[in-house]
Amino acid sequence: MVKFLKQNKAVVMLQGRFAGHKAVIVKPFDDGTRDRAYSHCLVAGIAKYPSKVIRKDSAKKTAKKSRVKCFIKLVNYNHIMPTRYTLDVELKDVVTPDALQSRDKKITAAKEAKARFEERFKSGKNRWFFSKLRF
Repeated sequence: MVKFLKQNKAVVMLQGRFAGHKAVIVKPFDDGTRDRAYSHCLVAGIAKYPSKVIRKDSAKKTAKKSRVKCFIKLVNYNHIMPTRYTLDVELKDVVTPDALQSRDKKITAAKEAKARFEERFKSGKNRWFFSKLRF
């Protein structure tokens, strides 16, 4: 079988708290691990999407509307739907499986991922990824 769930592939979450939200695969585990025998992947996604920015907004309001909230999870392959999009954001060095071991590490990893997502959003690339599925 061809492995199409690769790193940097944009996916849509299907189950759980973030169902309907977009995420990007950071690291796939096709054969599973000792803890999780099934195939799964580490994803970083958008918990809260940026709002629509209009021209008459002040710089302060534009900065506030451009904020993104991020989540990091280990997810079963059955609970994600792959898309044709890829996102070339380098998250591999920040979001690691051992970052999920403690709350402090997870929070710092999420903050760094948030900063990289916001930087990507402000550059204007990957517009589809930063818009809600339905509005």
